[in-house]
Amino acid sequence: MNFFGKSFIKVSLFSVALTALTSAFLPIHAQAARPDALKLYKSGNYKEAIRVCQEELNDPSRGTAQDIESYVVLCWSLVANKQYREAEKSAAQARQLSSYDARLLEIQAESKFYLEKYDEAMTLLQQYVVIPNADKKGSQRIGLSYYLMGEIYIRQKKWEHADIAISKAVDTEPGMSFWWSKLGYAREQAGYYQDAILAYNKAISLNASSSDDARRGLVRCQAKLNP
Repeated sequence: MNFFGKSFIKVSLFSVALTALTSAFLPIHAQAARPDALKLYKSGNYKEAIRVCQEELNDPSRGTAQDIESYVVLCWSLVANKQYREAEKSAAQARQLSSYDARLLEIQAESKFYLEKYDEAMTLLQQYVVIPNADKKGSQRIGLSYYLMGEIYIRQKKWEHADIAISKAVDTEPGMSFWWSKLGYAREQAGYYQDAILAYNKAISLNASSSDDARRGLVRCQAKLNP
């Protein structure tokens, strides 16, 4: 073998050895990038998103700001996966790091709502909806928060309060058929039959195939107006 051939082999072997040595000292997370938890959540793969977020939170090399982002996606995924107690616990832990993060405030309220802790949920929701530009912080849950407030008021039989809250919800997100149906119900119970008919009709127009409650409510209100 000539000189150049031997030199090439030596250089190649050195490069391989250097690469292996460097890799051995790299942190595990640098060698293999984790999947994007937010993308997993948005795609509906909640269990995998939860796993990735928990792995991120166990990484000692990450800073507080990174942990907060992981907590947010973790809590969203836990609620979406109906793991409400875990979501409540994780949201409380996260708010110890950042008590003023609007997203964490909302997700804590949401988890408490599904656990039927309505008074606690209402307090947090009321705090959340008055935060200026909360949606611009990445939460995009203003409409849902008003709707949950309305649901709590319905369960408390505070019909006019429910009307106001759910009206705000549908004003924020007008395409939610189920919310319009609940708005119709709140108005019907308050005795505002004509306004209830408008809400029920809107629900039916948005989703004719699954608006049985709205149709029944419409018939009841029409009967009240035309006995």
